[in-house]
Amino acid sequence: MTIIPEEKKAVSPMTVGESKLEVTPRPALWADVPDEKWNDWRWQMSHRLNSMEELEQVINLTDDEREGLSAEGLFRVDITPYFACLLEPDDPNGPVRLQVIPKGSEKAAFDSMMADSLAEDEHSPVPGLVHRYPDRVLMLVTTQCASYCRYCTRSRVVGDSGATFSRADHEAQLDYIRRTPQVRDVLLSGGDPLTLPPRILEDLLRQLRDIPHVEIVRLGSRVPIFLPQRITDELVEMLRQFHPLWINIHVNHAREITPELSQALAKLADAGIPLGNQSVLLRGHTSGYAVPVYIIDAPGGGGKVPVGPNYVLSQSPGKVILRNYEGFITTYAEPDEAYERGELYLENEGREEGTQKGVASLNSGERMTIKPEGFDDLHRRGREGEAEKRGERNFQDDYS
Repeated sequence: MTIIPEEKKAVSPMTVGESKLEVTPRPALWADVPDEKWNDWRWQMSHRLNSMEELEQVINLTDDEREGLSAEGLFRVDITPYFACLLEPDDPNGPVRLQVIPKGSEKAAFDSMMADSLAEDEHSPVPGLVHRYPDRVLMLVTTQCASYCRYCTRSRVVGDSGATFSRADHEAQLDYIRRTPQVRDVLLSGGDPLTLPPRILEDLLRQLRDIPHVEIVRLGSRVPIFLPQRITDELVEMLRQFHPLWINIHVNHAREITPELSQALAKLADAGIPLGNQSVLLRGHTSGYAVPVYIIDAPGGGGKVPVGPNYVLSQSPGKVILRNYEGFITTYAEPDEAYERGELYLENEGREEGTQKGVASLNSGERMTIKPEGFDDLHRRGREGEAEKRGERNFQDDYS
């Protein structure tokens, strides 16, 4: 239980039923904002912080952070005032602050650096739809988020309003699902689907529910964490129409579990929507009931691979070699301190004298992946030519 010092107590209580619920304390910058504005998700979105000057009114920035915030056109930064209240003012290594404040040191190139690290474009039969697993697809329905995470594997595209997905893209995605009967599970993500105008999201959900072979519809969203004010009664009533519907949120640290988040999730749960959570920054110890399954999103398009004895082939300083259920073998490079390199990492040819190189070539850094025969043909999913891309890819994004 967190003890809030007297001088940091919430500025006003929130009424839930007959009881009083404390709310997240606000810095002096927003102390005079009326509650009706503060609790309006539109006000929160229109007052997001994205400049060094704005953030310096809330936290004490380091030189490294100032350099990151000044890197023009490189890092997308938007932080809702609500979420800015959770930033650690004097701790540059704070678990919340690390998620949303860029650093200049991030500009340094590193081994395994890619724009499309999960090879989503390689598994995209139509713009914005990723068909990586046999019976499920990922629909990227927007490029916009309430706030932007530093660890995002889709940072090549998120936040770019000029590259967002259109109604024509949505129709192409839905048409692919309709004519692909093996697809039974659809995940809506992006960007964040809960930032879409409600009528567009409702239309997408209705059309998915009209497809007989689609059994499961899921939403992946950090809106409840970044913008719990968006989880209104009206939004929940709209979502309630499309059961069974699942929502996976993304809480990384206990500091993010606020009264506002608890209230937002309670609304969704009371509407019968099962809630899951994924985390990239788990710390400390937890109950046996809550021990997670550790997953690596495998570079080169291997999908999500559990870190366990059936999947981990080898581990050496700085590298883990994993094999997924298809026999796809990939290298996960563990991060180290930023360092200088003369050239970016480029993979060599994968065969020598007609024989594919083995795991030793992955541990040595000579290669990144080993693919089963026919892997690329299978995951082309019958598309002809290249699907239109959203965002730019690095020249070194080669998974051969």
